[in-house]
Formats: sequence, structure tokens, C-alpha cells
Amino acid sequence: MIRYHESVLVEEVIAFMRPEADKTYLDATVGTGGHAEALLARSSPTGRLIGIDTDAESLEIARQRLAPFGDRAVLVHGRYEEADSVLHGLGVSMVDGIVLDLGLSSYQLAAPGRGFSFQRDEPLDMRMDRSTGATAGDLLRRLSAGELARLLREYGEERWAARIGKGLVDRLAGTKDATTRDVVEAIMGILPPRARRQRIHPATRTFQALRIAVNRELEALEVFLGKLPSLLSQGGRACIISFHSLEDRLVKRACAAWVRGTSQGLVCRPVHKKAIRPSQEEVARNPRARSARMRVIERVADEKCGSVHHHA
Repeated sequence: MIRYHESVLVEEVIAFMRPEADKTYLDATVGTGGHAEALLARSSPTGRLIGIDTDAESLEIARQRLAPFGDRAVLVHGRYEEADSVLHGLGVSMVDGIVLDLGLSSYQLAAPGRGFSFQRDEPLDMRMDRSTGATAGDLLRRLSAGELARLLREYGEERWAARIGKGLVDRLAGTKDATTRDVVEAIMGILPPRARRQRIHPATRTFQALRIAVNRELEALEVFLGKLPSLLSQGGRACIISFHSLEDRLVKRACAAWVRGTSQGLVCRPVHKKAIRPSQEEVARNPRARSARMRVIERVADEKCGSVHHHA
């Protein structure tokens, strides 16, 4: 029996999305299919789901997982910020609900050779879509110490960005095939002892920054958020799950713009006043859920409607 990645906040997504038969839903980052499976099960027998993912390997797992739902599940290999084009190609103008889970899956972290994890020694790839684009190794070879420091500061919120940027360039400049272990060992040698005794691993923020840069994650999120209200039918809801402050800041800002009606003149309302966090039970069961936060928005027709409902 295949053990699938456990998606976060699944019950909360279902509670707020309120899936129904005859409705169409978009899982813009379908991954290995956790949220999609729940949405299809709850919208039985005629609910439809369109899933997009840039990671072909994850998409193949989702295809197997969702096979029992037959043609109710349509999966597309593509970038989620191009969701409008994907939907148009399928003859769909708007959907009744959208889920966007911005986290890495346990499958991606565990899959050998992907380079997302510093727990193993492997090539510095980090691409979600391995068919295109520069790898993390390419970035390290190409960037100057100053450019790398800026990337670590902006995308990793790394306090030691300047020191790590210079140190990585100095230590790895002549290394054509630097690996994840090379980066970790370099960082451990660069940082002062007090900086190595952190709650999180000293390489965590560097790996986050490189992954965000390689996959242009924040740019993709901004593009998608600009399109999101126009993809929702009236009364449709979007559940957006982020895992670090950079993503959540963009989502929070976009939600505020939607509520004011400044995004294409379309008005939305927040369904819940604050970000929704996983329960203690979920975090105990799945520690990766710890940093997840979800914001829920609903497209409304009445421009005067900006009230907050505290319950789904």
C-alpha cells in the first residue's frame, strides 16, 4: 500500500470550502493529491476537480491516488500562476473553490536527488519542474557574494546573509558539482559558534532562499494572487495555505486589496478574521504542519458586503 504525503489542514479546507456535487474546484498546487482527494470525496457523485502542479513526479502520484474518481479529476502539468490559461484550455471560465498549498511535500523532501533536504548528500537541484530552468547549483556558481547575500536576506530572512554569501562564494567558487553537504559544511564553517546553536538548523534559511529563488516562488504567488478573484464564481471560496512569513505577507496584502475591491473591481470578504492554524492534534501527528497558516476569502457580488463571518 502506498503511503501518501499527509496534506495539512485538510478538514479545515473542507469545512470552509463546503464542497458540493455539480461544483468545480481548482487545486492549484495539487502535489500528491491530499486536498484533491478530500474535495472529490465530499463533492460526490458529480463534483469535479482540476489539479495543477509543476512537479511531474508528484503529479504522477496524484494521478494514481485520484484514479478511483475517474474523469471527475483532471490533472495538468503546469505552473499554477498560469491557472487562467489552464482553465480556459479546459473550457472553464470560473471555479467554485480554490485551494493553494504552498508547502513542499514530504515526498519532495524524501525523494533522492532533488536537493531540497540537507539531511542527505545529493546534487543541488531544488527545481520543482526538473525539465527546465537553472538549478540551485547553477545559482551558486553564477551569483556574486553580494547578490547571494541579498537573496539570502530577502528570501531566507537570514541574519548572517552577508557572511554566508561571501563564505559560500569563496569556498565553493571552484567546485563545479557542489552538493547539499558541501553547502551545509561551508555554512557550519562560516558561522560563529553562537549562530550554530539555533533552534532550527543553521542551513535552513539558506536552503529556503535558494529554493524560492530557483522556482521563482514569490513572483509566481504574486501573479496568481493578481488573477485569483477573477477565477472564482460568486460565492466561491479560496483557501490559501502558506508556510513562512514572506508568503503569508503577500497573501494578507492581497486579501486586504480584494476586500477593498481594488483587484479588477471584484469584491471579496474574509471568511475568517485571522489566519487559521493547525490543531495541536494535527501538529503532534504531522510536525511539518507546525508553521502552516491558512487564509480564506469569498468572492461576493454585493460591493457593500465586507462583513466578517467567524464560522464556515
